[in-house]
Order: sequence, then structure tokens, then C-alpha cells
Amino acid sequence: MAGTLLQQTPPGGFIAGPTDDLIAAVRQVIGMRADWARTAELVADQLRAHLPGPDVLTPAQRRGQPDRPAGHVLHAEPDGTFSILGLVWRPGQTTRIHDHITWCVVGVLQGVEHEDLYDDQLNLTGTRENPVGEVSGFAPPGDIHRIRNTGARTAISLHIYGTDITRIGSSARRYYN
Repeated sequence: MAGTLLQQTPPGGFIAGPTDDLIAAVRQVIGMRADWARTAELVADQLRAHLPGPDVLTPAQRRGQPDRPAGHVLHAEPDGTFSILGLVWRPGQTTRIHDHITWCVVGVLQGVEHEDLYDDQLNLTGTRENPVGEVSGFAPPGDIHRIRNTGARTAISLHIYGTDITRIGSSARRYYN
């Protein structure tokens, strides 16, 4: 979520409805108290089973921001164990190379997200084109990456982080560029 504008939606509360089953499933997985890598795998399985469409965000939110990716908090678990964000990437928008403070799971709802993967020496180790429906999960260490919208259409993704992002402001641990 590096470089995103974070907004709680709607002010003072969170969207209910399309994510209710997903929230319950993530709670159940978190309750298993697995290590971070296994938790990311299990949450990814639940996101695949409960992946909403881009209409989980309002039409205004789906437009994004002109200067950087925009993040909209859809849920923050009261005990701080996870949060769910909708991220909107206009064409050409990118994050800086970064890693994370916790596990993360991402599902693409609209468009295509291009991901560059790096080792701890910042050598490019791979790239992925993540189309609609693609879900991936990862956990530190070994989670250094950059996300870009290289397409001509706005991309939207759902991110689930193993922390309350509203309390800490960003999922990024370090930026590398």
C-alpha cells in the first residue's frame, strides 16, 4: 500500500454487506493462530472463495485519485488482527519498492496489476501480471515488491493485512527507492 491515500469509508464507519462472509472467514482463520506464511495461505483461500466485485467500492471511490493509488478502508477488526482495504490504481500509478510489517493477501477485482518481485539485494527475481480474480498471499521475509498499473484501465484490488491499518497508517515496513 506504499504511497496510497488512505480513507476510512464511510466517515466514522465501514461498509457492511459484500464483505460480511469474508470478514467472518478471515476471523476464523486468524483464530487458528498459524504462523504468518500459513495464515496468508489460508486467508488467500478465503478471499478466493469470497472475492467481491469492484462494486464493493462506491462509484466515486472507484475513480481513484489523480496523483497516487487510493486506499479505502472497508473493515478494521476491533482487536487489531486484520484490516481490509480496497485500492484503486489509475493507469500508470505505482508503489515504491517496499516490504511489509505483516502478512498480506491481495485479490484483483478490476483491471490488471503488474507486480515486480525482488530479493533482499533488490535484484528483480520475477514479474507477475495479476488479472481479475487472481489472489496471492505472502508474508515477511521475502515480500519485497512493487505494484504498478501498466494497463489503460483503472485497476482495483482488495488487500487484507494482518494488522489494523487504521492504527498504523501503512502496511509498508521499508521503502527501497
